[in-house]
Amino acid sequence: MTTCTHLDTITVLELPEQVAGCEDCLRDGTVWLHLRICLVCGHVGCCDDSPQKHASAHHRATGHPLIRSLEPGEDWNWCFIDEVAMLISEIRGHTEIPPSPMLAG
Repeated sequence: MTTCTHLDTITVLELPEQVAGCEDCLRDGTVWLHLRICLVCGHVGCCDDSPQKHASAHHRATGHPLIRSLEPGEDWNWCFIDEVAMLISEIRGHTEIPPSPMLAG
């Protein structure tokens, strides 16, 4: 079984109370589908089903290995390097997120 070897990089153990959306999409005027948070620095990016794939781009630019879904009812985490999903029980909180602009309308 594959395990994550990057748990020691986690610095975000408390999720933010709310976020405005994908930081990069908001800056660039683009749209996202689902939101992910980097567990190393707290950067909020969009998923790979979003046009810009900012969470993956953040990983490639920084090397930060771990993200967590910010979607309601989801508590999974993903390690880009080890390519493994997991639950990390030490992470607390729930984040209020805006509706996806891709689903508006």
